[in-house]
Amino acid sequence: MSKPVPRPGILDIASYVPGKEHAPGVARVYKLSSNETPLGASPKAIEAVKAAADNLGRYPDGQAVELREAIAAVHGLNPANILCGNGSDELLGLLCHVYLGAGDEGIITEHGFLVYKIQIMGTGAVPVIVKEKDYTVDVDAILAAVTERTKIVFIANPGNPTGTYVPVSEIRRLQAGLPKHVVLVLDAAYAEYVRRNDYEAGIEVVSSSSNVVMTRTFSKAYGLAALRVGWMYAPVEIVDAVNRVRAPFNLNAAAIAAGAAAIRDQAFVQQAVSFNQMWVETLTEALEAIGLKVTPSVANFVLIHFPDIDGKRAADADELLTSRGYILRAVRSYGFSNALRMSIGPEEANRGVIATLREFMGRQA
Repeated sequence: MSKPVPRPGILDIASYVPGKEHAPGVARVYKLSSNETPLGASPKAIEAVKAAADNLGRYPDGQAVELREAIAAVHGLNPANILCGNGSDELLGLLCHVYLGAGDEGIITEHGFLVYKIQIMGTGAVPVIVKEKDYTVDVDAILAAVTERTKIVFIANPGNPTGTYVPVSEIRRLQAGLPKHVVLVLDAAYAEYVRRNDYEAGIEVVSSSSNVVMTRTFSKAYGLAALRVGWMYAPVEIVDAVNRVRAPFNLNAAAIAAGAAAIRDQAFVQQAVSFNQMWVETLTEALEAIGLKVTPSVANFVLIHFPDIDGKRAADADELLTSRGYILRAVRSYGFSNALRMSIGPEEANRGVIATLREFMGRQA
């Protein structure tokens, strides 16, 4: 060989493509493609970042003790069961690294977060994709797909890009039906936004199981996407195993300080959640009133489906919206060729999208 060659399977992986950010030639751009909170971060988190700048010459705490203890205090957990990561994406990858190898299988659902498939394939394992039902995780389909090679199951709950969720009773049924050596990963990135009595992010299930992991992020409701802060709650044996392959200083000092300050400022988080809930309802009603289908969402975004009519498809709407400075997320790679995902943005952006799509749907095809 005349040059280095990646091991088999690596070049078969489709790279993750983030939501677009730019609309050339547009003076004011609203990025509604990455599920970021329009309220930004807590002022207390911002102050913590500024304070961290006084010690840039020192390594951060490799155990992220301040952050783990803050998370534990807010959620009533044991810090020994908490592991923090450079975004929850890092933790998802580490779980695959620890529990998967060549020839193993990892189960994901057809509209699940693309990072799961990437990380599974990165270990040499095989992603097994199961169908969803009404854009929602189907527990029976997952259980039917389990084989002797299955080592891990990933579920986004709520789902992305669908915004649907699985009740905790179904999560418990899934855990009970899985072989005890299979790791069930509950990715609860949008848990803070959910206001349903039958939903539980995963803390209860993890606490009563030996093979369940819950992952969470500070990138959404907490507004710390730029710092990449995530955490997982898991049995101590799983935490210990992942800790052994984790980078020694995987969280920087600013991320640790900001995360600890952010999670303690629950009043600010509730403001973000209330704003989001109001606009999810408002957008859904307004978009349905102009003839578009919207998948019911419990997260901080809505999945908008367009008519299969020339001039009225998602790509046409995306072109018009972008020209006006409203950047939504095309979701073809998630199995939705004629839909756009819209993150809840500031009021002027939300109203602008409604007005633009009202005009779009009123146009002659």
